[in-house]
Amino acid sequence: MRLALGLGVACTASAFYDVAVALQALDARAVPASHSLRLSLLARLARRPRWVAGLLLGLLGFPLQIYALTLAPITVVQPALALGLVLLLALGVHLLDESVGGREIVAVSAILAGIAGIAWAAPLRGDNLADVRLAPALVILGALAAIPFVGRVRRASLMMLGAGCAFAWAGLSAKLIGDRLSTGDWLTALLWLVATGLIAVIGLLSEMSALQRRPATQVAPAVFVVQVVIPVVLAGAFGGEDWNTTPMGGTLLAVLLALVVGGAVALTRSSAVVGVVGANEIGD
Repeated sequence: MRLALGLGVACTASAFYDVAVALQALDARAVPASHSLRLSLLARLARRPRWVAGLLLGLLGFPLQIYALTLAPITVVQPALALGLVLLLALGVHLLDESVGGREIVAVSAILAGIAGIAWAAPLRGDNLADVRLAPALVILGALAAIPFVGRVRRASLMMLGAGCAFAWAGLSAKLIGDRLSTGDWLTALLWLVATGLIAVIGLLSEMSALQRRPATQVAPAVFVVQVVIPVVLAGAFGGEDWNTTPMGGTLLAVLLALVVGGAVALTRSSAVVGVVGANEIGD
């Protein structure tokens, strides 16, 4: 019951996140590229009501993600973030009168089957994450998130990597915050929340900068893969989510995770999803 509730909450969070990106991508290209990776980019975007609406949706999704992680393992919650893409597909079909072809059907089927399989085969929710054990991984992710801001090279690929690593960091910290709240350690939870806010600003700045240079159909899948896969892998190492106790010793979970990721990448290239995100306005 807890697992099903956690999956449902994670799906709701994913809907908020993906609609947020769709709204924000529409405005990112309108700001001159000279503001890339600068706080002035966010300052200019903050003057646009549509972008602010997307930001608020994203902020609403984070506490839902934290709550989901108190109910279900990261192995389930992170892949569930792909379900928001199904909502974007539905919006594209309904609002833009786009048709659903074989690729979309296969992609949605892969996502749904992968998430259902992961929920069935997932390990039990791990023990509370140890801050000290997780610290080296968070330091490495933080360093990778900072790479786009180092030097004068402004490569979209580095921005996408940096954004993905920043959001992966936030995914792990969401687990830490949930764990601390569940034990009544409010001060530590607050400190992690502040740190998460800072890394989220870095990730958002990198993502918006990447959207200035590349279409959302390239940015979204790259960021998604990094932010989903890394926390799941690290949860197995640090969170007590032992894949060896799952069917086929973790091999089945790896296949199911690949199925979800592959479906998500394919769906971000669907014309219906592209139309909602406005990727046609964000060309190279």
